[in-house]
Amino acid sequence: MKDNFKLLTIRCMDVFFSMLILLFSVAIGIAQELDREGAAAYIEPPYQLGKSFGIGGWELINLDGRVAGYAFETLPLAPLPGFGGAPINLFVSVTIEGRFINAEIISHNEPIFVSGLDEALFHNFVTQYNGHSITDTLVVGVPYGNKGAGSSLIYLKGVTKATASVRIAHETILAAAFKIARDKLGIAGSIQKVRPNLEYKERLNWNDLVEKGLAKRKLITNADAQNAFAGTLWQDDDPAGNKNPQDPFLDLWVVDIGVPAIAKAVLTPNSVETLRKFQEISDNDEPILLIDNGRHGLVSKDFVRNTSPDLISLKQGGLPIALRDSDLEFELLKGVPGNSAMIIRTDRRLGFDPTSDWNLTIRAVREHGSFRPEIGTQDFTVTHKTDIKFYNIEEKYIPLAPWKQAGLQRLPDLAGVSLGIGLLFWLLFSKMSWLASLKNYTPVRLSILAFVIVFIGWWGQGQLSIATALGVVRGLLDGQSLSFLLYDPFSLLIWMVVIVSFFIWGRGLFCGWLCPFGAMQEFAHHIGRILKLPQLEVPEALDRIFSKLKYVVLAAMVGALFFAPGLNDKLIEIEPFKTAVTTFFVREWYYVAYAVGLLLISMVLFKGFCRYLCPLGAFMAIGGLFRLNDWIERRAECGSPCQLCKVKCNYNAIKKTGEIKYSECFQCLDCVTIFDDDKKCVPLILQTKGRAR
Repeated sequence: MKDNFKLLTIRCMDVFFSMLILLFSVAIGIAQELDREGAAAYIEPPYQLGKSFGIGGWELINLDGRVAGYAFETLPLAPLPGFGGAPINLFVSVTIEGRFINAEIISHNEPIFVSGLDEALFHNFVTQYNGHSITDTLVVGVPYGNKGAGSSLIYLKGVTKATASVRIAHETILAAAFKIARDKLGIAGSIQKVRPNLEYKERLNWNDLVEKGLAKRKLITNADAQNAFAGTLWQDDDPAGNKNPQDPFLDLWVVDIGVPAIAKAVLTPNSVETLRKFQEISDNDEPILLIDNGRHGLVSKDFVRNTSPDLISLKQGGLPIALRDSDLEFELLKGVPGNSAMIIRTDRRLGFDPTSDWNLTIRAVREHGSFRPEIGTQDFTVTHKTDIKFYNIEEKYIPLAPWKQAGLQRLPDLAGVSLGIGLLFWLLFSKMSWLASLKNYTPVRLSILAFVIVFIGWWGQGQLSIATALGVVRGLLDGQSLSFLLYDPFSLLIWMVVIVSFFIWGRGLFCGWLCPFGAMQEFAHHIGRILKLPQLEVPEALDRIFSKLKYVVLAAMVGALFFAPGLNDKLIEIEPFKTAVTTFFVREWYYVAYAVGLLLISMVLFKGFCRYLCPLGAFMAIGGLFRLNDWIERRAECGSPCQLCKVKCNYNAIKKTGEIKYSECFQCLDCVTIFDDDKKCVPLILQTKGRAR
């Protein structure tokens, strides 16, 4: 009966692994860079794709034919490596004012979303940027405690179990968008952020504004304008100005009226109230009053209200700041000079700081010829700023480094896993013999493994994977930063502990104590024993062959890394970790069948996947070559004549000579239990009998 059961089990395993090979032979697609047609597919009306400006970017053209924004791929601008080793490539479009129109994922290699979590979750995450400004302070996650109350931070909802991947996508979008903001939009963060102090009270009149420099004048006479055009084609195209050279061509007054105390000195009470209501709606806009008492005027005859003034521009720090007509009806107080006036507005979020010097320019235009005239221009600039006392200085938000954000959000988890691993380290390093000698050692070990499955695995998502090691290799080959490791501090902490353990125990600490799926297999083994299922013992000759398979799998993955990187997206599924731990068995049926099948096999073949197939186990075994000592004690009698430890070792990690094969040792401590027990260890039993005689 037992022989028939073993034969049936072996045949089932043959069928199972044949299906596995068929599953992993699926052809893969390779992402290509977007051409113009591909980029156009991401553009939605009313925008159209315009000219390319290189670095994977295009202009966005509005229905009126004007440039309305920019669209770009993030890969050339911010190639931040993801957990698969390859950057996440997104297609992002922004308005000319710096507001996100759309963000979509073009390609990625994030293991958690490659046949894992529903990829729609990733796409839904990036749509949260739509409508926000580049200058908004966007943060992934939730406020720490109650710190979000009244905050200017905008929190984007992450994806559970994929926190690291969405953080990398977030940093990619912002890094690329900031480059476009600087290069194309002229948006740069100001030295300080300020808001008008609406409660500031000071009685001011027009003369006070002039005396204190709160109203700045730029007077250009006709003679000045003529001198500006002198020696050009247009020097004779203003006969009216030449007749009256001392009359004002441009008599410009500039007043920042964002503060009520200043606005009340130039506007009627009704107009001040109109402005106040405007500021309640557009609280980030800074209103600027322009008054002209010359013959040039502030706008051309073709100007349309509530649009950007065609003859007026503003710069600060050498960068242009977008302007727009406020479309407000208002009246000036008596005594304020001027025959034409308008209120323009600019968004402080675009980097405008009214308390630092800024330059407003009026463009003078002349035409030469009556049929298809040639246009000539000259610019006249006035420099202005408003006293800081009229504003409240906002505390500048300096975002934490992404790894610090991730660490803060996972602080309780990091504390829990540190405490647990610290205790385990102490037990295995200084109390190993005591631990192994406990009467209830097996229940204690299973309790620790239960903690590993539930807390480290399902809760903390700390199941290590060969994907991380391959991602590191790929990052090094491509000359990329390895900063992606910092986005998952929980797993990184476990990796650090495991690397340290290489020098002490070899592969044993992780494979025997910290691997959630390995722990699941051990529970499956105990369930099989409870059910009294016959245990399959692989002959030693076959075991030597099968134990090399995991190195073959690892070598195939490393080879694919060099010659067909995309293939690893499929090969990585030989690890059932994503199914059993990351998604808690909620995946396509064939992945679930594979993971459950491995656990069922473990009921009759002790941790068969770990011993024969696991590429991560192969990597851990190679890392274990750095082990500095043989931490399992042996006696001269071990192996000859005593073979008890070898017979009892479920991993077949003890040679006939009694030596430990540390590359196959999972640190279960069963042999340590025997070694220290004078009722189990044959040499100790004989020694005790010798004393008695």
